[in-house]
Amino acid sequence: MRSFQRPTTLNPVPGAIVTTLRRIDQAAGAEAQYVDQLPQLLDALRAQARIESITASSAIEGVVVEEARVPRLVSPDAGRFRNRSEAEFAGYRAALDYLHQEDPRPLNVGLLLHLHRLLFSFTDGHGGSFKTDNNLVVDHNPDGTTSVRFEPVNAQETPFFIEELVARTNDTLDHAEHHPLLIVVAFVLDFLCIHPFDDGNGRIARLATTYLLHRTGYGVGRYVSLEQLIYDTKDDYYAALAASTHGWFDDGQHDLWPWAEYLLQRIDDAYERFSARVAAGTTRGTKQDRVRDFVLLHAPPTFTIADIRRALPGVSDNTIRLVLTALKNAGLITNDGTGRGATWHRT
Repeated sequence: MRSFQRPTTLNPVPGAIVTTLRRIDQAAGAEAQYVDQLPQLLDALRAQARIESITASSAIEGVVVEEARVPRLVSPDAGRFRNRSEAEFAGYRAALDYLHQEDPRPLNVGLLLHLHRLLFSFTDGHGGSFKTDNNLVVDHNPDGTTSVRFEPVNAQETPFFIEELVARTNDTLDHAEHHPLLIVVAFVLDFLCIHPFDDGNGRIARLATTYLLHRTGYGVGRYVSLEQLIYDTKDDYYAALAASTHGWFDDGQHDLWPWAEYLLQRIDDAYERFSARVAAGTTRGTKQDRVRDFVLLHAPPTFTIADIRRALPGVSDNTIRLVLTALKNAGLITNDGTGRGATWHRT
């Protein structure tokens, strides 16, 4: 809400962010070409990204389940849950799947409440309603102590703030007053500052991010998990939020750009990964050839077996390990560690 009140909050746009926006727009144009050309590959990427998003977004909030249970929990027919973490994990699956329908309802307060209701639909929590008591955003320090990062909007004013935020977001999008990605960035920051729910605010914010990106023509979140990218950089995530939250409660005297730079870079990273995975998935030759090409041409300088698995759906871990061993023996890559925790480096 407050990010839309002052004209100077979204203008002028720093040069580095303009460059990032231009790069994202170019990548989004290429994405549209693949939808009709590579349906099977995109279906495989979508299935992988869905599991990663559920797992990573839950893990950011400390909701972790046994790896062996993930395939069952991401199924609509998950069966009985062993604990609350599994129930919340399945709830994120239900909310994400709802957003991935062809025609989700437009952005409104009801959508946010419905996502929250789905998130806690398998628990005894009170999903689907705003907080009734004031809450605090608290940091847990390494020494075991806690500190208050900020005090969100109070419970009594929360419904008004959320209604105003939704109205201003829709109005700004409709009038194309700013680049749509900047509007998405502003919405997410304001939502997290309002902190409208007793629990689940971060997860609903990430779901809303995916929804707004898709609505504004940036569908990469369906094929590459933004939640995973955020989880991999969660220290930077919290630092950027802290930097842009400062001053928000002083009539919107805050700096949006640290948060904008962080989130836009994750979107840019997602498109870069999407491009690499499409390139790897369309490489001709055997599965070993595809692994070799991905490692030498498309993988980041430091990567893991999980990165290869995500980029090449349908290629077995055994095939991946055979290729990695051959490339290592040839002196083209090196590794640190063993097993699932090993990292690999191109030489």
